[in-house]
Amino acid sequence: MLQNKVILGSEEWCSFPELGIPTIKARVDSGAKTSAMHALNIAPFIKNDTNWVKFDINPIQNNIKTIIHCEAPLVDKRIVKSSSGFREHRYVIQTSLKIGDVKWPIEMTLTNRDSMGFRMLLGREAMSGRVLVDPEQKYLLGQPTPESLKELYKNSEKATTGLRIGLLASNPELYSNKRIMEAGEMRGHEMHFLNIKECYMKLDAKTPEIHYRGGKILNQFDAIIPRIRPSITFYGCALTRQFEALKVFCLNSATAITQSRDKLYSLQLLLNSGIDIPTTGFANSPLDTDNLIKMVGGSPLIVKLLEGTQGKGVVLAETKKAAESVINAFKSLNANILVQEFIKEANGKDIRCFVIDGKVVAAIQREAMPGEFRANIHLGGTASVIKVTAEEKKIAIKAAKAMDLKVAGVDIIRSSKGPLLLEVNSSPGLEGIEGATNKDIAGEMIKAIEKNFKL
Repeated sequence: MLQNKVILGSEEWCSFPELGIPTIKARVDSGAKTSAMHALNIAPFIKNDTNWVKFDINPIQNNIKTIIHCEAPLVDKRIVKSSSGFREHRYVIQTSLKIGDVKWPIEMTLTNRDSMGFRMLLGREAMSGRVLVDPEQKYLLGQPTPESLKELYKNSEKATTGLRIGLLASNPELYSNKRIMEAGEMRGHEMHFLNIKECYMKLDAKTPEIHYRGGKILNQFDAIIPRIRPSITFYGCALTRQFEALKVFCLNSATAITQSRDKLYSLQLLLNSGIDIPTTGFANSPLDTDNLIKMVGGSPLIVKLLEGTQGKGVVLAETKKAAESVINAFKSLNANILVQEFIKEANGKDIRCFVIDGKVVAAIQREAMPGEFRANIHLGGTASVIKVTAEEKKIAIKAAKAMDLKVAGVDIIRSSKGPLLLEVNSSPGLEGIEGATNKDIAGEMIKAIEKNFKL
């Protein structure tokens, strides 16, 4: 019986003759029940009175320029749960899989795998009775060379030439920045990482310019994605304004980023748009501390530094005496602070809605570590998928619009009074939300740029 089985490594190249896919690299995963293939533009249709589905695939990893148009009989539409716990409705097709000299029919689901390492996942249902897996090996049945890949796909459709996009940020190794660069390249764009500290400007009415360290002039960019850390907001926004002066499309404008970083001003803008927030107080003098505490309902209460970020500079004062001490200590350092009502019933949880171009593309619930009240992922908080209510979606979209942000992380807390807005982040991190939801958020950001250029 063993002699009849194909021995595979943890990664193998296979083909799908009926789909017109000559070769594709697959992750061989006996831990996954269902096989899955990367697919875009999925659309069901009727063929000879039976249900079919058509879809596009970029069969080569990190290459969006090569496209195969496929169609296959539609077997089912079912809910599939990913390894991260995310549930998704997927179309299921049946087609022939060929590995080495062996071919057999399999079922597989269609899903966007842009954020995953492989275009194809071979699950145990497709392998049962036919395959043995040696997880220590790879490519036991051979692998194509870059030259043979080009030859195999020479007749496939080529995607149109992309845009020239700059990612204006500080750390190229940060997960979010790497994913944005990768997503842009996978969608066929020319991506450039621009370190904020290595850029400088020429202010001139006729020929404004931005230079890069070494004297290179940064021109002919179609779009810029600003990812500015709070400590360099002033200079990062100055550069973003300079790109705007050069008529370059910026995914978030300098004005929107600047006002989002001012916690007090941003709360005033949100309130002016009719968005509810926890009761908040602001005062300049330590002499007003007592009234400030009463204003937000007494202790326990939250004290926030206006310049804080990622949960830093946020303190929970559990008693009136502790609140007075923290407020007066900050005031003695001439720090600007907000005093805010503590929402006890939230139990250390909040909701992060990721808004892109006026739409909530993903949402997670963040939960603080035991003994901690701040749910930020950077502080050890955990993320899980959550279904947000229509009201919460409406608040998130309204908040991003009030701040004039095309990309925003909107933090909402559930209270006994209903959902309340905590803050709006103009450079939200991708790692927690992509990891929890298995969604290609970086790709959605690139799509927002494409939409502006009507691609």
